[in-house]
Amino acid sequence: MYVVRPVELADIAALEALAAVPMPGVHTLPKTREKIRAMVELSIASFAAHVDIPSEEGYLMVLESDHRQIVGTAAMFAAAGSNGTYFSFRNDVIQQVSRDLNISHSVHALTLCSELTGYSQLSSFYVGEREHGTPEAALLSRARLMFAVLAPHRFSDRFFVPLAGVTDSEGGSPFWDALGRKFFKMDFLDAERTIGGARNRTLIVELMPHYPVYVPLLPGDAQAAMGQIHPSGELAFNLLTAEGFEADDYIDIFDGGPILQAHKNSLRTFTGALQRRVATSVEAPDRGREPQLRYAVSSGSEHEFRAVITHCPSLESQLSVALPAEVREALKVAEGDTVICVRI
Repeated sequence: MYVVRPVELADIAALEALAAVPMPGVHTLPKTREKIRAMVELSIASFAAHVDIPSEEGYLMVLESDHRQIVGTAAMFAAAGSNGTYFSFRNDVIQQVSRDLNISHSVHALTLCSELTGYSQLSSFYVGEREHGTPEAALLSRARLMFAVLAPHRFSDRFFVPLAGVTDSEGGSPFWDALGRKFFKMDFLDAERTIGGARNRTLIVELMPHYPVYVPLLPGDAQAAMGQIHPSGELAFNLLTAEGFEADDYIDIFDGGPILQAHKNSLRTFTGALQRRVATSVEAPDRGREPQLRYAVSSGSEHEFRAVITHCPSLESQLSVALPAEVREALKVAEGDTVICVRI
């Protein structure tokens, strides 16, 4: 049985192995052991903390296979730019009119903005090839939001997800080459290492253009890359759009990748979450004949959060959910405890 759980110090070596797998963009796991350890320690402290309002907390979860191997990661940060500002490009349309020439047209422009600052950010989603397209991948992506359902005070009402943009075989970015490179005087990969993908550094304020960038003035390959995802990001994109996230309003200032965002009330996990009491057996004698549906089920404890997939009859009209012993053990729950269930 696959389990999504908070990361532990014992997972650092496994995370190093995952970080060594080539992954595009600047939104994935840190590349060094020191930064991985720092991320793990931040997550452990965040899960243990008693939080009143979202701040600098970061939560890293791992997908553990039935062989106790770490085969995926997913993270969520309580408030993007909590120690500074989170920058992105906003897609704008500028209307230009000449009454003398009787000409009116719209121009696509990019405006540097900090509107996503304070939103909760989903990040670091990765699953192994074997888990691509499986319910377990959907469980990993959704578990983050199930934790937000359980502990809404830890997160913003709005969420966003930056996805890796188009890069070439050598790691170059046509969008960066056309725009960022002109101001930072460095290659895309150098910028990734120097700025670290944090998007809240003084360098961005000092060097990025503060006036709208007219998209028609950019080279064709840069325009074509805007809002496009790297092929390896298609799984995350499909899961997130099915969840209720939307693109088009913002793009990443580095590689031009799409930034998906949504209010929590637009997300399936929030609107479809059911709190149910754990039972050890089916309550109605004839319920065994009902169709078995797939649910993501998570424990109801902020500090012992875990999530798995199970099958059971529809829970819409039920007050409890019958969980097999192995599921209760995986979730560390007992009869009478409360769990959160979301249909997958």
